[in-house]
Amino acid sequence: MLASVAVGVAFLLNSPLTLGQMDTASAPKDAASGWKQVEDAMGRPGQIQPGDVIKFSMPRKDLHVTVKGVDIKPALALGSWAAFKRDGRTAMVMGDLVLTEDEVQPVMKKLQESGIEETALHNHLMWESPRVMYMHIASHGDAAQMAKAIHEALMLTKTPAPDASPATQSTTNLGFDQKQVEQILGHTGKVNGGVLQVAVPRSETITDSNMTIPPSMGVATALNFQPTGNNKAAITGDFVLLGSEVNPVLRALKENGIEVTALHSHMLMEEPRLFFMHFWANDDALKLAKGLHAALDKTNSAK
Repeated sequence: MLASVAVGVAFLLNSPLTLGQMDTASAPKDAASGWKQVEDAMGRPGQIQPGDVIKFSMPRKDLHVTVKGVDIKPALALGSWAAFKRDGRTAMVMGDLVLTEDEVQPVMKKLQESGIEETALHNHLMWESPRVMYMHIASHGDAAQMAKAIHEALMLTKTPAPDASPATQSTTNLGFDQKQVEQILGHTGKVNGGVLQVAVPRSETITDSNMTIPPSMGVATALNFQPTGNNKAAITGDFVLLGSEVNPVLRALKENGIEVTALHSHMLMEEPRLFFMHFWANDDALKLAKGLHAALDKTNSAK
């Protein structure tokens, strides 16, 4: 009997089925390959984020937008994006599409026809020329199908295709002390497209439709610095706030010479309820960093 058992065990261990099951269980999953269908449907590569999220950036490099004489770089305030997160066999997508006024209605119609829901349509900036609108989206469903719908909607705009050969990020002299700005803010950032971008997550767990939303899906405070010469920077972005934080943050910004350009929601079903406050200033970068830090101190942001 023992000999029979040994033969049986040997057969199982060497059968193609068992070996295949063992290889699948032991092989590490390639996060990027798991999103290939979505990348193909979007027509561009994405960037893997923590929490099984893939994020696509669609900068509006075609637009020449100025605010109070400052030429706005796409990385400062003209970056469309869409992020997908797994939810069992389906996924959730959230995003923000940067559109000209004449693109709004065709894009909205196409998204609606494809089952992609809009959660907000509004301005983020003021005094910009030409006018720019921001359309926020959030939907659940098949990830590849949603990606295809977003891609088809973007085809109705002049959003550029991805660069054939992305430029390598070289050391950029911003014209102001990046390290000191980061020290004042208490958070490090990254230089993208000639802009210092600093993301500050909130301390709470944020959910939408009972699904946890990681900071990379648009629920982190965004602080962007674009150099304008002589140690100055144009800043914009948005604070992600609870209702009780809105007016303390507004006062802190105003007291530090930073103008509030919009206050609104970006989402519909989030918990806790969140408000997004956009801002603008063009002044000494260190002075503005101190003003933003004073506003961050009024929030329950991660330290």
